[in-house]
Amino acid sequence: MMRATAYRYRRSRNTELNLAPLIDMIFILLIFFLVTTSFVREAGVDIDRPQAQSASNKEKVQLIIGVDAGGLIYIDGKTIDVRSVRARMDRFVAETPQSSVVIVADRKSETGIVVQILDACRLAGVKDISLSAEKKGP
Repeated sequence: MMRATAYRYRRSRNTELNLAPLIDMIFILLIFFLVTTSFVREAGVDIDRPQAQSASNKEKVQLIIGVDAGGLIYIDGKTIDVRSVRARMDRFVAETPQSSVVIVADRKSETGIVVQILDACRLAGVKDISLSAEKKGP
């Protein structure tokens, strides 16, 4: 008789599944993937880049300057005048001494504006300046 009662007692108890450790693990995995994922940064404007066979990917770009076909200059998605690029670059170099800048210019943009941006970056002390291009197919 005692066995039957003990069996019924064990069987009638509700078994619960503790989800707290599972939720903790999901959040830890989410944080891990967010930290290790690299995000693609764009100039913030649709630009038709020129093609080059020697184009290569550049790692660790801190700032992207975009120049569209109309000659407008974009930094961090905001339009900026060509005369204020130097001041912006001075501030940028002061904040990040090992600065790296990529100029993404439309193929129809004026060369003079791109040269002025290059000059402003060099005068501000930017050591690593690159021009963006698409990799030309074989």
